Amino acid sequence: MKNFIALLMIVSCLSSYAQNSIETTYRPKTYPVQVKQFRTYPDSKNDIIFLGNSITARAQWNELLQLPMARNRGISGDTTFGILERLDEVTEGQPSKIFLLIGINDISRGFPDDLILKNFKEIISRIQKESPETKIYIETILPVNKSFNVYKRHYDKDGHILYINDQLRKIAPKMGITLIDIYPEFLDDQNRLNAEFTDEGLHLNEKGYLKWAKILKPYLE
Repeated sequence: MKNFIALLMIVSCLSSYAQNSIETTYRPKTYPVQVKQFRTYPDSKNDIIFLGNSITARAQWNELLQLPMARNRGISGDTTFGILERLDEVTEGQPSKIFLLIGINDISRGFPDDLILKNFKEIISRIQKESPETKIYIETILPVNKSFNVYKRHYDKDGHILYINDQLRKIAPKMGITLIDIYPEFLDDQNRLNAEFTDEGLHLNEKGYLKWAKILKPYLE
């Protein structure tokens, strides 16, 4: 019995260590300020929300798409945990549509794939519960290109991107939402983020955003 209790204590400690070691409480430095700003903006049921990290944050969506009701809710460095923490700010306005691209920072920080997917499911479930009329669009995680040698923390984790994207393709129909598979649209012939669409191997450049906009337009009509 003593050995069994000791084993349980070890498992508990390891579990606690693993949870702490992946920094689930991490938030970007600008996170609190930006969320406060988002909360001051007026809401409309016609809003079309673009939700995510820096890849979303860097676009001027209303100009890029010529879409007056586009609202940028991207925060640089954000993760699925950050999205869950601030999701009420998005759902309280009962927006028309939400486009979500998130996950690459979770991967770069070593979050387990299944935990990331659990968060995706929770995000989807909460939107469906808190804003039932909102149409949900989940986008697959973009590839990276380590040949630029800039964002080293994000490199050599392509297997995680592939796995999560594959699971998202399965989750979307099960949960009754739309998946937009942008990942293959940005690959080069070596299965990297095409250098035509990036200047540093992680974020999109102006050509990348134009391509992304073209992919999204049929879902905005």
